[in-house]
Amino acid sequence: MTKPITKKKTRDEILELAVPLFAKDGYDGVSMRDVAAATGLTPAALYYHFNDKEHLYISVVINDFTGKSTVLSDIIKGPEPPWERLEKFIEGLVNLTASDQNFLRLMQWVKLDSDEVRQHKLAEYVFSDLFVSVHDLVAELNSGHDAYMLAISIFGLITFPFESMTIHKFMPGYRPEHDQPAVIAKHVIKLLRSGGKIQ
Repeated sequence: MTKPITKKKTRDEILELAVPLFAKDGYDGVSMRDVAAATGLTPAALYYHFNDKEHLYISVVINDFTGKSTVLSDIIKGPEPPWERLEKFIEGLVNLTASDQNFLRLMQWVKLDSDEVRQHKLAEYVFSDLFVSVHDLVAELNSGHDAYMLAISIFGLITFPFESMTIHKFMPGYRPEHDQPAVIAKHVIKLLRSGGKIQ
């Protein structure tokens, strides 16, 4: 990956202004001209900071995710017992997902990206550290479950209610409280505490 540029303030402003564009339309739906227009730069000035659209896109995802994942990783690596750290992590990720629509939509587009090379870069540069932290934490629980599958399942249990929010309210049994972050976090924690058993 290309080394980050040195003009930090301008670069950070570009990355912040590009988040809503990629969150709304994904990688394929945004051009360098779109980003240039949103940032008030010429395309040539934008290319001064980023070699190409992929460099810009990966930088946007890194910039949007890194600060958030650092906070979550600090929770996971705290001094509390494993279950307590896991519960705090779940509450933290639920609250983050609920409060930042651009983050949620950007992550949805990342998951839908069909370019395997770009996905590999995103996994390596953006998501692997937090995933490994969750993986290692659930391995500490000695639950008898495959730690990789359990970590993937936790992320899915947390994010899917938000990703499906526009449609699940039309499903039988829906109540408005099902959209509340505290209710979602409590449900995920209870489900994990019960070992996935329906009681």
